[in-house]
Amino acid sequence: MGLETEKIWIYPSIKSQEKSSDLISAVDHFDTVIFASPLYINSLPASVTETMELIVNHRKTTKMTKKQQLLAISNCGFPGAHHNDTALAIYRLFAAESGFEWAGGLALGMGAAINGRSLNKIGSMARNVKKSLELTATALAKGKPVSQDAVDLMAKQPIPSWIYMQIGEIRWKCQAKKNKVRTKSIYNRPYQR
Repeated sequence: MGLETEKIWIYPSIKSQEKSSDLISAVDHFDTVIFASPLYINSLPASVTETMELIVNHRKTTKMTKKQQLLAISNCGFPGAHHNDTALAIYRLFAAESGFEWAGGLALGMGAAINGRSLNKIGSMARNVKKSLELTATALAKGKPVSQDAVDLMAKQPIPSWIYMQIGEIRWKCQAKKNKVRTKSIYNRPYQR
């Protein structure tokens, strides 16, 4: 496809005025900007929100002459990809507010199954994610929005919810044991009325 990409980590890029300025300059330069982030309590991480505020404030005083696309990818640890809907709606509003053409959003559930690992090392569990990203890259390279096929593939659960939940419970208990927490006490609800 001949695409040139650059990855910028948001959190370190907003630590100082100089780094924030570099981030804003980079965003102004790109034809397509992709935000990829986890879901935190049904919304975006604070550093992503802060970055979006920096971009919007910058663009209130700067006339953008080039057409730019914005794509958002949100992943959550919940089984259903629909938990990302609010985050993707926030990204869509940000695109409109800051002058980006909304290219679409991809929502991934069961993000803990990937847990930062290379999609090539995960194997068949990542096949839908990989295919979705391939379709998305092709569309963006042509200046088109994300297809519904790409959205649907990303949202497909790689394993049944009940298996995912059982694996999560086993991992939770192992983590409790590793940290010398009695397994029984992880079910405590001290604030329940």
